[in-house]
Amino acid sequence: MQTRPFIYRFPIQYLGLRYAGWAKQNNAKTVQGTLERSIRYVLGHKDFRTLGASRTDAGVSANQAYFCLYVATEIENLEHIHEVFNRNLPPDIRLGAGTEMDTSFNIIQDVASKEYHYHLAYGEKFHPFHAGTLSFFPEDLAVEEMKEAIKIFIGKHDFRRFCSVDKVTDDYEREILDAEVQVHPLAGTSNFPEKSILIKFRGAGFLRYQIRIMVQALVDLGAGKVSKEGLADALKSQEKSPIAPTAPANGLVLERIVFRV
Repeated sequence: MQTRPFIYRFPIQYLGLRYAGWAKQNNAKTVQGTLERSIRYVLGHKDFRTLGASRTDAGVSANQAYFCLYVATEIENLEHIHEVFNRNLPPDIRLGAGTEMDTSFNIIQDVASKEYHYHLAYGEKFHPFHAGTLSFFPEDLAVEEMKEAIKIFIGKHDFRRFCSVDKVTDDYEREILDAEVQVHPLAGTSNFPEKSILIKFRGAGFLRYQIRIMVQALVDLGAGKVSKEGLADALKSQEKSPIAPTAPANGLVLERIVFRV
């Protein structure tokens, strides 16, 4: 018998700059920990549980993430309670309206796809106002070559050389549904850097640090440090050493999550 039979799914946005990731930690400020303090204050009790659809790392932001709130009693003012939560959250975390879910809903297993965006500037250091969501690479980059090279990631591949190796499992196959490099839509507007690009990845799931290592590999290609053939060969390799370092976290945004239900 479920002790918390009511399940509510909320969309959540946050700027990851000040947080040590999504998941609660004993000695660090996290998004989940901050969120649960607000929920505890508003509900007036501790008899609840939260579970996120994705565990973002320290410094990573989210435009449309989700979490479930599990409670023992029904929330009567569901259409407005997110506004009450928001009044008790810091400015860098915001909730959208909640939806009551069936008890069969699984916020992790029912994810159909996740889309990540990586925002970066290159060549010339950018205005400090953008430091929370924009990474900087000093090299001039061959953007057109990066646009072509990213296509090799699309499809099912063994990404063991594009992730942090997991000692527990040997399953490194993942499917990239779509991937794109483009000139950043905000390039040259206001104080946004002219030399800036947006890298997009969409897939059913990703390995630890996979997005950031793929980004760094593309940057290395754009800087002439690795070839397109080198990236393609790495997708066929059985080595377990990453092909590139992990790109900085602050440029990565969990853009959206799509559920099957």
